[in-house]
Amino acid sequence: MEIANPIYDVVFKYLMEDNKVAKILLCALTDLEILTVSFLPQELSANLPESKKDKSKITQSFGLSIYRLDFSARIKEKSGEEKVIIIEVQKSKFTQEQMRFRKYLGKQYMNENFFSWVTSVDGKEFKAGMPILPIYFLGEPIEGFGDSPVIKINRNIKDRYTNEVIEERNIFIDALFHEGIIVNINALKGKRRDELEILLSIFDQSNRKENHHIMNVKEIDFPEKFRPIIRRLQAAAQEKEVRDVMTIEDDFLAELNDYEHRISEERRQKEEAIVKQEKAIINQNEAIVKQNEAIFKQNEAIFKQNEAIRFLISLNIPKEEISQRLGISIVDINSINN
Repeated sequence: MEIANPIYDVVFKYLMEDNKVAKILLCALTDLEILTVSFLPQELSANLPESKKDKSKITQSFGLSIYRLDFSARIKEKSGEEKVIIIEVQKSKFTQEQMRFRKYLGKQYMNENFFSWVTSVDGKEFKAGMPILPIYFLGEPIEGFGDSPVIKINRNIKDRYTNEVIEERNIFIDALFHEGIIVNINALKGKRRDELEILLSIFDQSNRKENHHIMNVKEIDFPEKFRPIIRRLQAAAQEKEVRDVMTIEDDFLAELNDYEHRISEERRQKEEAIVKQEKAIINQNEAIVKQNEAIFKQNEAIFKQNEAIRFLISLNIPKEEISQRLGISIVDINSINN
């Protein structure tokens, strides 16, 4: 079966716009019992340059390097308690985007709409920030984690003195400290060890056809509960608008890579120029030091010679003899002696 490649932003968006599909994927990824899930207004990381917007109206909202989708999810915890959390999904082809990830996550914490009213044990009501669960889909290898398709960052609450794990939950901690999930796309190759890895194989780029927009999968390889995702991606592959935007993504990714290469080359040349300049300054300083050392030695030799002349004169040795022995003129001897 041919499906659209979900590593493309337009395909990923098409996939997650289906509420049922989004819920299936998020449940599998988070291991949470998600009762309901809904889109939240989100900001895309970047818009296309003005010169490119005439290619297609849909390109005007196309994010290039980081793509974000925010969800509000009502979950049911093991205790039976229900609560609402924010799930922030970010997909990037690059791993050198830490500052942008931090900025987007920071915006979520600053969003005054992401709160709920909580009643304390003494009956007082107050605002509390909703817990945020970030999920990152990364298209480049993560150094040191090359064999881990899914990386889970768990919050571990301990008593410092006893080092015992504290299982209790508290709205203060939930609102300020978060867990996280990273889907390491490059590590998915051939990994089918459990249901989640089978599901995430839709991102395994070794399944691409010669046309990188299309992936080859067998629907029968996926558990029945995941097949709506496969069918949604199959539908995306038939959408002309989706295919057109994938081509545009390729064009702009190539432009971005070229731009980053030029920036990197300019930075490298500047750094080399700085290194050369620093070496030149070091060499110049070393030359000055050597010159000063030579002058010092020369002055020291002159001083010793003058002392020797004074000593010979004190022994009443004729100046003519001193001049002849040391190769110094009588005039210079007289100047030293005066």
